[in-house]
Amino acid sequence: METIRTVYKGELRTEAEHVQSGNVIVTDAPIDNQGKGESFSPTDMVAAALASCAMTLMGIAARDNGFSILGAKARTTKIMASDPRRISEIQIEYDFSGIGLSDDQKRIIEISANDCPVCLSLHPDLKRTIGIRY
Repeated sequence: METIRTVYKGELRTEAEHVQSGNVIVTDAPIDNQGKGESFSPTDMVAAALASCAMTLMGIAARDNGFSILGAKARTTKIMASDPRRISEIQIEYDFSGIGLSDDQKRIIEISANDCPVCLSLHPDLKRTIGIRY
């Protein structure tokens, strides 16, 4: 069964519907690639997927080990390259300040941060710069 149904809406915009839930994501080409930049670009979605996937795995690991990461944040920066146009680097700074994690809990978070399916699916040439602040 299909997972996502995507429709081209014109003017370099798409609408992707998550078939199971009906939730919709709109993408727009960025200004530096002939778009309006009014929504996430497809490459923004890749960067967001990496941060979200890793945080999801961190949340699973935390729950399975009896603690919470509620309120954790991530700041993501996507860097583009040209010739060919592609994502060259994704920088993510995870912020767990104020959560009060023990050293053991921090180790659990750090191990799960690099084990997410999105990270493992990205090309090895795509540079990932990850920082974690406690």
